[in-house]
Amino acid sequence: MPDFVMANTAPGRPPLVPEITLRMADEPFELWERTGDDLPYWAFAWAGGQAVARHVLDHPALVRGRAVLDLASGSGLVAIAAAMAGAGTVIATDIDPLAIDAITRNAQANDVSVDARLIDVLDEPTVDADVILAGDVCYDRAMTARVLPFLARMAGHGIEVVIGDPGRPHFPRTGGTALASYDVPATAAVEAADTTRATVWRHDRG
Repeated sequence: MPDFVMANTAPGRPPLVPEITLRMADEPFELWERTGDDLPYWAFAWAGGQAVARHVLDHPALVRGRAVLDLASGSGLVAIAAAMAGAGTVIATDIDPLAIDAITRNAQANDVSVDARLIDVLDEPTVDADVILAGDVCYDRAMTARVLPFLARMAGHGIEVVIGDPGRPHFPRTGGTALASYDVPATAAVEAADTTRATVWRHDRG
């Protein structure tokens, strides 16, 4: 679908991270019908991702000079924040080809370097990263069942794991340290309330 991202989004600024420009859609479900596949996670600034991006920009030492992997990157918001904060390298992974296009375009719009890769890393024994950032990855039971063991495994290898979660029901409330919480204004009709409380967690190493 050439130019699908450009045709169905417009430049905007996530309310919690106005330093970053993203191509976003106004209405998720109409766009979902046009993609005919999964919900277009790449077209919105989700609350958990905004919280991680805000935290990274406010605490650049977390990523400065380090190799960062942004898991299930979607729009690339968190990856872009890491690059802006001075990360040595930034890899953004996603399994949706449209997300890879969106990440690439959004990185270009913010004049940062992000390596967008169409890959599923969740079954990998390890990854080449110092820090893994994950914004809003526990949005359903199936994804949570895959992503949490991966993140625990990576933390066990000494990789710093930081997760943003806006109170999703499948996200565990143990095994992590809360670093910060943010009230995230909604962007488009993707949350049940106008403002969502999102917390940034560091995975405790077992």
